[in-house]
Amino acid sequence: MRNAPTILHLDMDAFFASVEQASKPSLRGKAVVVGGLGPRGVVATASYEARVFGVHSAMPMSQARRLAPNAAYLVPRFTLYRTISEQVMALLRELSPLVEPLSLDEAFVDLEAGGAAWDGESARRAGEKLRADIRAVTGLTGSVGLAASKMLAKIASEQAKPDGLRLIEPGTERALLAPMPVRTLPGVGPATGDHLRRAGITTVEELAEAGEDELVRLLGKAHGHALYAMALARDERPVVAERETKSVSVEDTYDVDIHDRLRVGLEVQRLADRCVGRLRQAGLSGRTIVLKVRRYDFSTLTRSETLRGPTDDPVVIREAAARLLDSVDTTGGVRLLGVGVSGLADYTQEDLFAQAIPVPAAKEPEKDAVEAVVERAEPVERQWRAGQDVRHAEHGHGWVQGSGLGRVTVRFETPHSPPGRVRTFFSDDPALESADPLPLVPDSSHPAERPGPPDRGRRTAPSRPPEDLAAQASSDPASLPKSRSGTLGGEATSRP
Repeated sequence: MRNAPTILHLDMDAFFASVEQASKPSLRGKAVVVGGLGPRGVVATASYEARVFGVHSAMPMSQARRLAPNAAYLVPRFTLYRTISEQVMALLRELSPLVEPLSLDEAFVDLEAGGAAWDGESARRAGEKLRADIRAVTGLTGSVGLAASKMLAKIASEQAKPDGLRLIEPGTERALLAPMPVRTLPGVGPATGDHLRRAGITTVEELAEAGEDELVRLLGKAHGHALYAMALARDERPVVAERETKSVSVEDTYDVDIHDRLRVGLEVQRLADRCVGRLRQAGLSGRTIVLKVRRYDFSTLTRSETLRGPTDDPVVIREAAARLLDSVDTTGGVRLLGVGVSGLADYTQEDLFAQAIPVPAAKEPEKDAVEAVVERAEPVERQWRAGQDVRHAEHGHGWVQGSGLGRVTVRFETPHSPPGRVRTFFSDDPALESADPLPLVPDSSHPAERPGPPDRGRRTAPSRPPEDLAAQASSDPASLPKSRSGTLGGEATSRP
């Protein structure tokens, strides 16, 4: 372990929720929960105001609503989050070539490798400048931890939250760790923590006093050796700039169990296509196709098939996923489906190894049949999700506060305006359309935008409180898989 605190850990404060508060002035200082809004959705992030009520990440959304019924519940806007994350990561790479992203809102930086710091004082200056730059570029806050190892830097950033900086001086590490619970250390989850507690070990100091041999006896060789080293504040893990992707996958959790076998098959095909999209976006292909099915009784089945060569062909992957589904009994209903690809490569072998079955050309339908289908088509009601960006022809930019009963309630405000007015429209109002998120900090290409003037003549639905709309709001499938590749959706009312 190095002798200077030049490992930096950055953790953006309640990232998703903070972005929503920054872009929606009426939610600043209010409880905000971001995640899947359907009955089976989970919390992605909760603002600090919501955490006071006990809401936290990975909690079922239904439980969060019971704990904080008056919070604003919003769907995630991953496009905006990724844009802001890229801005933050660019600032980190100005400090050092060794930046190890852990997620959209968290990363390690080796300051010494970039010459940005060589001792405690220079590290502190670099950390303070980074926090100021993040605020200037994004309008958000991040907490910074500085230490001589990755483990200690992460612990320091947790202690610095929110919007702070904590530096652990070399030589003070063991005294700092001693009274902390064993769950503080990486790799100690609920099961390991309970196992150690039953052995009478609850703090890091007790972990160190137990000795290496005892920990190996309790936890096994690899885990015992690693935990003993961390209890002594030893962590030799380097900051790794690039992490190899081992698999690409997508999955959806459904609000209501799917019983129709045909629809299950169609969902698998849709997931396969989304998985191919992610593969191609990353410039990858893969040999092993994986199907994941969670049934009505929470039993989870995984099936896989390995092809003769790597592929990113959607037809090949769809057919492999369909073959895997044929071996799964979905009687009783399905609550989650997932399709993944592993055995990744940066090339394909379609000419030699394509396994797709030739698809016959579709027969051209007769004109009369097409016209008959068009005549029978039912109009599809437009879907509006809480937190979604919208634009009205006369009122300007706003966001959906709630929807239901054929109406949508919109609050018209921008990141740079005062809290805006709320208006309710018919859900099919032609003047209302989806919009792209506005930047949190205006620049020359995106000047600050203000909501438009009040409407004087356009059709507006009778005003109803958003609370009334929530009772009838519909919801889409919602999920938040560990791979962060699922679809989060649903409809609900946000009540700032």
